[in-house]
Amino acid sequence: MSIRPLLSLFLAPCLSLSAAEVFEASLGRESELPKGKEADGIRGDFVLRSAEVEALISQNAHNRRANMSTFYGEDGVTPGCLYDLTLRGSNNDQLIVYGPAGHGAVSYVQALPPGNKGEAAVLAVTTAGKNGGVFKSNEYRLRDGENGLHIITTLRNETQQPQKVSLKADFTRFEVTGKFEGIEWVDAINPAHRCGYAVGLIKETGNAKGADSLELAPGAEVQRHRFFAVGVSPAAAVGEVLKAQGKSLAKLEGQLIDESGKGLGSGRFILRRGKESLVAHADKDGRIALHVAAGSWEIEAADLGRPSVNKAVDLQAGSKNPLIVQLAAASAVVFDISAEDGSSIPCKAHFEPLDPQAQKLDLGPKWRAHGCVDQYHSEKGQFSVALPPGAYRVVVVRGPEYDHLKKEITLKPGEKFNFKGSLKRSVNSKGWISADFHNHSTPSGDNVCDTDGRLINIAVEHLEFTPTTEHNRLYDWEPTIKALGLERFVKTVKGIELTGSRQHFNAFPFEPDALLQDGGAPQWNDDPRITALTLRRWQGERADRYIQFNHPDLSNMFLDRNSDGILDGGFVGVGGMIDASEVQNGPGTGILTDAPFSITRGKGSLAAKASASREFLWKQLLNQGLRITAVGVADAHSVYGNGVGCWRCYIPSQTDEPQEIDWAQLSPRVKAGNMVLSTGPFLEVSTQNGKIAGDDDRCTGSIKLKVRVQCSDWLDIDRVQVLVNSRPEPSLNFTRAKHPAMFGNGVVKFEQTLEVPLQQDAHLIVVALDEDGDEKIGFGTSDYAKMRPCAYNNPIYVDADGGGFKPNGDTLGYALPGAGLSADKARALLQAR
Repeated sequence: MSIRPLLSLFLAPCLSLSAAEVFEASLGRESELPKGKEADGIRGDFVLRSAEVEALISQNAHNRRANMSTFYGEDGVTPGCLYDLTLRGSNNDQLIVYGPAGHGAVSYVQALPPGNKGEAAVLAVTTAGKNGGVFKSNEYRLRDGENGLHIITTLRNETQQPQKVSLKADFTRFEVTGKFEGIEWVDAINPAHRCGYAVGLIKETGNAKGADSLELAPGAEVQRHRFFAVGVSPAAAVGEVLKAQGKSLAKLEGQLIDESGKGLGSGRFILRRGKESLVAHADKDGRIALHVAAGSWEIEAADLGRPSVNKAVDLQAGSKNPLIVQLAAASAVVFDISAEDGSSIPCKAHFEPLDPQAQKLDLGPKWRAHGCVDQYHSEKGQFSVALPPGAYRVVVVRGPEYDHLKKEITLKPGEKFNFKGSLKRSVNSKGWISADFHNHSTPSGDNVCDTDGRLINIAVEHLEFTPTTEHNRLYDWEPTIKALGLERFVKTVKGIELTGSRQHFNAFPFEPDALLQDGGAPQWNDDPRITALTLRRWQGERADRYIQFNHPDLSNMFLDRNSDGILDGGFVGVGGMIDASEVQNGPGTGILTDAPFSITRGKGSLAAKASASREFLWKQLLNQGLRITAVGVADAHSVYGNGVGCWRCYIPSQTDEPQEIDWAQLSPRVKAGNMVLSTGPFLEVSTQNGKIAGDDDRCTGSIKLKVRVQCSDWLDIDRVQVLVNSRPEPSLNFTRAKHPAMFGNGVVKFEQTLEVPLQQDAHLIVVALDEDGDEKIGFGTSDYAKMRPCAYNNPIYVDADGGGFKPNGDTLGYALPGAGLSADKARALLQAR
């Protein structure tokens, strides 16, 4: 046997590391798909790869899209687009999608045969017959030695009539963007990820004005050649575009060092020329190395907590230009936070400047945990937060069962303040776990929250069980939980939020297949009964499959199917196909509201509208015999602001250790409605017979309720109200002002046995509330700070006559509502009441 074939087999992997190549991610090569925060490759997509970069072009497959929210609607698919681009081996894709001339269906996507040496290409074509007479192609070409792709877009009018066309690209999703010498650049959502993209024009024909929108004459053609670059920062990416454009460039080699001469990996250089600027993120050693336009620049060296240094430099073309900048010592708070047993514990710190004239803090974007606006969420108790010098109120918390730590400090320039403390778990919730069934991170598509940020956010708010519920994608948070070392604190199961234009559903457990579109998820249907049945049977029926309505329009679901204002019974039977429904998914606390709607006016709007109260309608429907188990969730999409922690559910559990939670054991309790909803207070309600939320009980004449409410030191309640058949019973309304002896000032705020007279069947809900309270200590400047501490149980159903429980049919003084209620009609109904 010749030795040459053996040598070629041996050398092939080595050669592939340097030579540009294209391959379909299938037949065992799926593991070579690009990776990163926004990586969205699946089996069958095309990978372009060289020694410098790796990219992914989406295949032409049914419903191919990067995620649910890239673009909505039937034409929101994105085959033949650039999904991923990252430096080779960095596993750092930050791109959701780039569509060179928009998005939509294509005719085919294929790898092009080898051409010039050191090049590889993929071609996506939409024929004129499928595109209103306009032929469209996008060629993605990779060349050795370049940190990016050449993208050549061709549009040709193959009709006999003029055709309007667009070369405008879809480029999503970024928040820090800019232009430099006509080059469009973007920074990663989380700058700590050290990634930037830039795209610039190489050549254009058939479009003298260079407009994005133009009219093509019959037979005319326009072609736009762009270069799409990736770098460790926007400045690095722009430099790669300038290089591809053939510009005269200088090489800037800089380093940020601290007061001891050590490289500063947290810093950045800001390059300014006229009104244009570029950001260059330093690597872990504080270094940058990039191509920039030659000439004069103003360069700022910056790092949070340190005075910036500005330098004017003249960068010489064709040569290396060294720049070393030393920054002074940083002012920072160094935390060492533990549990009572001395172990490290997830926690959150938020910072309030005490000087009213001080600038608002900006520790980073709201989408991440490690520095979001004026907070820092940490998976462990040892961390450091750099701050500008000044006076601050610093608060450390870990969810509503723990007391808080607070100190007022003054940070001098370069000073480190050591914040050491132990968080006491003052609330005893033994036998219960806290859960939130509805949250999101970047795989959902309608947000760009880091997945690790979401899990850290969950841990610091002391949520112990949180199913994975990304939009329209079967997904699993467990690998991220393990990577963060949070197994002791957070448990998940694999699931989904199945989403469409009307009713959304959460469902779990499932088994995702990451190499399939949407992880192998089913398709949503406008009829909620079809969606519920699909979810029930997907991947086979199982006893612990759980399905809930998310933020439902209860009127549409149960009363007015066509949303025409005429009651028609809604989607008959749908209530029996779900296990629960959200009644709260935000900071509201409307369980005691006495009307089914309110009149609101949006900020900046002149028109008023009628806003429905989901909790009021839920109470009405309970009286009609619909046993809808209520859940409260955060539906979080960011870390700061719309993070987790507003609403949660307490569920009876055989274990108090999150890592030991077994959903198969927990699910019967959830499906039975054995849950208490809370924004913080820990409420326990049971009858004299030991029945709790969701249970049935019997009595003659009256029933006793044991009610106990606990709060940590930053929460309180001042009212306990019993609802009998959804109505607040005046004789069972207890307030701290009128019944001070019934309320405590320690951890236990209320502990009483209440006798409830009953002459007819009734469902009972106990509400604990701080009517004029807030949660500022727990949430700082976040909107959740405005929440009132509130908790209530799912109903206990009491048979008072021995004939079995019968609902009373009471609509609470208002007719059951149809859809489309105008503000004027709502106002008239409220006035009449």
